[in-house]
Amino acid sequence: MTVSIPGATVPAMTAITVAPPTAADVDAAAARLKDVAVRTPLINSPVLDAAIGARVFLKAEILQRTGSFKFRGAYNRIAQIAPDKKAGGVVAYSSGNHAQGVAAAAQILGLRAVIVMPSDAPKAKIERTKALGAEVVLYDRVKEDRAAIARRIAGERGATVVPPYDDPMIIAGQGTIGREIVEDLAALGLKPDVVVIGASGGGLAAGVALGVKSRVPDAKFYTAEPEGFDDTARSFRSGKRETNARMSGTICDALMTQTPGEITFPINRELIGEGVAASDAEVARAVAFAFRELKLVVEPGGAIGLAALLAGRPDVKGKVVVAVLSGGNVDADMFDRLIAA
Repeated sequence: MTVSIPGATVPAMTAITVAPPTAADVDAAAARLKDVAVRTPLINSPVLDAAIGARVFLKAEILQRTGSFKFRGAYNRIAQIAPDKKAGGVVAYSSGNHAQGVAAAAQILGLRAVIVMPSDAPKAKIERTKALGAEVVLYDRVKEDRAAIARRIAGERGATVVPPYDDPMIIAGQGTIGREIVEDLAALGLKPDVVVIGASGGGLAAGVALGVKSRVPDAKFYTAEPEGFDDTARSFRSGKRETNARMSGTICDALMTQTPGEITFPINRELIGEGVAASDAEVARAVAFAFRELKLVVEPGGAIGLAALLAGRPDVKGKVVVAVLSGGNVDADMFDRLIAA
């Protein structure tokens, strides 16, 4: 399988044919990330098991560097930039978690970073990105094209664009999560029956599915998305990449990508193929449940898989189930409202 994607280091759009990542790429990423990324725990709770009626494990990427899974893919991608391209630094576009992952990875590797962020991104995410040494350029999420802005900056500065999901090396980095899930469950004498994972552009879902299914091919996957932003689930049903009608309007700020990625969608269609959705009210309840019952701080987008499971979607009764808590970067005022509702 090959796909055509926009050029990453030039200002204009150029068709480039690339091969999708493989299980070997995930293994190579794991070696690259060893002693750099956190090997996050799988958390199990009798309260959660009883609430869902299954043996449920939560992959706590909220404890990852920068508070989300995005560090894995960002570091794996930036670490492979050719020496003659490093002087120009990197450019990324993100509502916050990829921004921080790229900023942190660039800082560790000694590269300059510019991050294009929506002006309505959570203030905490913007400030943390700046604190990691990155230059932040704000844009209007509704009126402006973040990828076009990033390409322009990259062209002006000779920088490398580090996309949030549509890149084989980004996907392979996220795939290390799936690899760890299988290894840590195996240490308990278990294997995953069902994995529910949030989807926006699809890089996390594609990577984790690749990392798990290369070792447990009969594991069943579902993507989870906010209601009204379920482009991946609709794309599975239609067989082609669908588009969300809106660019904003959910508390899951990390999950508002307009359409599945060109690289990620073929992978997810083949390895996953089914999706569920959760309402903002269900997400709020999941955030509150994680805080009250599990003592975990999870941002709305990071709780989408847990929200779907707590709402009974999909039916996982009696199964060994894994959901990824993909991020914990939430503004304090938003968090206060969610846990008080």
